[in-house]
Formats: sequence, C-alpha cells, structure tokens
Amino acid sequence: MRGRFITFEGGEGVGKSTQIRRLADRLKAKGVSAVSTREPGGSPRADALRSSVLSGSAKAYGPLAEAVMFSAARLSHLDETIRPALARGDWVLSDRYVDSTRAYQGALGELEPRLVRALERVVVGDEHPDLTFMLDAPAAVGLGRAALRRRTDGEPADRFEAETEPFHERLRQAYLHIASSEPRRCVVIDADREPGAVEKEIWAVVEARLKGSEVDPLVRPA
Repeated sequence: MRGRFITFEGGEGVGKSTQIRRLADRLKAKGVSAVSTREPGGSPRADALRSSVLSGSAKAYGPLAEAVMFSAARLSHLDETIRPALARGDWVLSDRYVDSTRAYQGALGELEPRLVRALERVVVGDEHPDLTFMLDAPAAVGLGRAALRRRTDGEPADRFEAETEPFHERLRQAYLHIASSEPRRCVVIDADREPGAVEKEIWAVVEARLKGSEVDPLVRPA
C-alpha cells in the first residue's frame, strides 16, 4: 500500500520543522513509519544545491535561475527519497515542496505562472501531496522566531531570512492565495499559537482527512 505524502508550507519561523517532528512522533505511536525530509535538500545531491541556494549565490542570476536550481534539487529529492519511501508504504513529511517555488519565485519573483507550472510538470509529474498544511503567522512573528533560533544556533540569516518584513508579508499572502485556490489539498493552520495547540489541530486534520479511507492508513497491515 502506497504511503501518504504530507507537505508543510509557510514563511520563515512558522514552526514547520517542529510540527513535522511532532506529527512523525504521533504516527510512530500508531505504528506508522514516517520519513521526515525537507526542501531544498532531502538527498545528497539536493543538499549540495541547498547550500548554494541558501547562501544567496544564485540570487544575482534572478528568480528563474533559483527556480531551476530548486527544481533540480527537487528532482533528486523525488527520485532518491520521496518516491522510494512512498513505494515502501512509508508516510513522507516534507518541510516545503512545490508551493514554496510557486510562492517565492513565482508570486514574489514574478515568474510567469505558466513557466512555474511547466517546471512542475517536468519535475513532479503526478507526485502531488495528499495533504498540505499552510502554517500561517504574521511576518513579524515568524521573523522574530527565526532570529531567536539563529541566535541560539549561532548561524547567520540565509538568503530568504535576510529579506525585509514587507517581503515576508507578501510571501504570507502568496501562501494564503495558494491555499484558497486548492482547498481540497491545503489546510491553513494558525501558527501564532503555542506548539501544542498547533500540533493538536494538525493531528485532528490528519485523522479526519486521511483516516477515513477504505483501508485505514493509520493501521499498518500485518
């Protein structure tokens, strides 16, 4: 039985990685094997491209160059991590996927939507998420959390974290627009709350949307 594919999207500091860890723990408690991954990255070749993109080295070449680099990383991610895991019956929980390209390089980079979709068709094909959580919080809140994390980890701001607050507020609106255009796949979650409350709502959605199938995906076959 094919696994389930869930993606987490949203601006900087909204808590995607935290909620992925918590959902993976809940699934494990139910006997469901889950693979946690991220974009850009998720495979050795994609991780190498991640370093180039987040360092800002591709910014000077424009949003199209960044979109192509993200797409190259995604192709490796799909081939080496996502598709094999789903074929094994594992659930895949990914921190970012195609919606990030749509939002960052598409809406904010002003790439033609047809071009963004063409890249998706070539790279992704029909490997679309079963469910996408859009974690939503005001840009100022997310940026404040990201800054606190950097101080704790001793890391500099990456290519996107270094953008201005108005940039991140426009990004937030781009994600909300994507969610409103695909309500069957996307669920907006208020991330301006303590992590436990966010976790509880995410789990309720997972149970409601993915548990009611002919074969209950929360119970692995013997």
